[in-house]
Amino acid sequence: MTKKLKGGKMINNSFEASPSTKKMTDGAEELLVSILMRYPEVTAVNFDPVNQVLKFTFIVNSILTNKEKARIKQLMLESINVFNFLGNNQTRLSKIIYQNSDNLTIIELQRDVESIVQGEITLVMGLFRHCLKTSLVTEDNKPVIEEELAIQEKKINYLLENIKRTTRDKYLFAFREKGQVLVFDK
Repeated sequence: MTKKLKGGKMINNSFEASPSTKKMTDGAEELLVSILMRYPEVTAVNFDPVNQVLKFTFIVNSILTNKEKARIKQLMLESINVFNFLGNNQTRLSKIIYQNSDNLTIIELQRDVESIVQGEITLVMGLFRHCLKTSLVTEDNKPVIEEELAIQEKKINYLLENIKRTTRDKYLFAFREKGQVLVFDK
């Protein structure tokens, strides 16, 4: 998969931003790219620096019923709360928003940056795969070795911790398009 970053270079299987971009954003772009590279079920990721929120977007290739939406929302939010309770971590924001478009359901999961950790992201991805099975739209990725997945997860964890300690002012939006991950700032 190829990644493209405004102000950086397009590179295969790694990420490199120009020095001025790295200094300006302290790894926020790299975090979004890493999440999209690791989790093919995520269609887009937004970072809202004002509210300190990560927004994960998923697409379902059908219109979910209200009952299905309520069941998924309850399972997700209860699982996030239990995960954070067990980790002695208090969440500020856990929110799921649904939107129908043509014959698709777009799901947005919003999480505060202060409390989210990589393990929670993995849990949420597993729950979405379990609940939505084949109706969840995913990127066709080549099989990846377990060791590579572990390395990607450690990188995401490191970048999440880094983003919690820095001040950013750029709203970032990352999404997939034809095998590329594109990152834009607003």
